[in-house]
This record gives sequence, structure tokens and C-alpha cells, in this order.
Amino acid sequence: MMNPWKYFEMIKIFVTGGTFDKDYDEKNGRLYFKKTHMNEILALGRSKVEVGIETLMMLDSLDMKEKDRQLILKKCAAANEEQIVITHGTDTMTNTAKVLGAKRLKKTIVITGAMIPYKFGTSDGLFNIASALAYVQTMPHGVYIAMNGRVFLHNKVIKNRETGIFEEIK
Repeated sequence: MMNPWKYFEMIKIFVTGGTFDKDYDEKNGRLYFKKTHMNEILALGRSKVEVGIETLMMLDSLDMKEKDRQLILKKCAAANEEQIVITHGTDTMTNTAKVLGAKRLKKTIVITGAMIPYKFGTSDGLFNIASALAYVQTMPHGVYIAMNGRVFLHNKVIKNRETGIFEEIK
């Protein structure tokens, strides 16, 4: 039975990198990782949700290997929290979602990301993290992807490479 008061529980946020946390080097015009912007993002959104933030890695998801996905799985399984949000690069978040979904953990896990880096000032990341925090508090146990105000089951979603939009697999 779902706990009707579960939204009062702490939410774990695991940071893995992705476009969300990229910075822009004005000298050479490249994107790079320095540190997560999650605390700044939550402060900007005036979030009152109790969270614990842990950076697992700072990777472009195209560089993510199976060992990285296994680390994410291990951390989710070991977390005391039942509600987990993972920031992730959009290119391979569906792969990570499938690894997590296959384990059927008794937790609600929502993976989200951004198409535009937070530091660009026009990022969809703020909206996506807010949506993910709302979904993780209201969805039943399972693994989901939250992008652009929509939430998808881990095994019923694909990123349309032409449009850059996540779509439900029928």
C-alpha cells in the first residue's frame, strides 16, 4: 500500500552529469563539467522539498559505460530513500532507465535531464527537475523518465533524435 504521507520523506538526488550540468568555456567555445548546479537550481526555484544531493559522476551520457550504470543501480538499491531523482544526459537515459527498471526496486525513481545547459539561462532543466520532483512524490514504485512536463514508464519511452522530444512507445 502506498504511503499517503510519502511526500514528506526526503528525496535523494543522484547527479550523473549530462547537459544539465555543463558549463561553457568562453575561451575555446567548448562545454565542460566543473561541478553540479543542483543546489543553485533548487534555490532559484525556491524549492522547499527536503533533498539529499550526491554527485556520482560528471559524464556526458554518450561516454557512460555499463560500469557507470551499475554504479547508479548500486547507489539506488542502497539508498535509504524510497524516492530518487537522477539527473542524466538525454542521449542514453533510456538505457539507464532500462537497467534500473529490470531490478524492480521497491522505490520510485525518476530520471530527468536537459537539452540546454542550465548555465545558458534558457535551459529546460529547471522545468524538468521541478517536474521530476513532483512526479517522484506522486507516482507509484517504478522507474520513470520525466521530460518536458511528461512522465514515461522506463520501458515505454524513446528519444526522437530528429525532434529531440521524448515520446511514448505504444
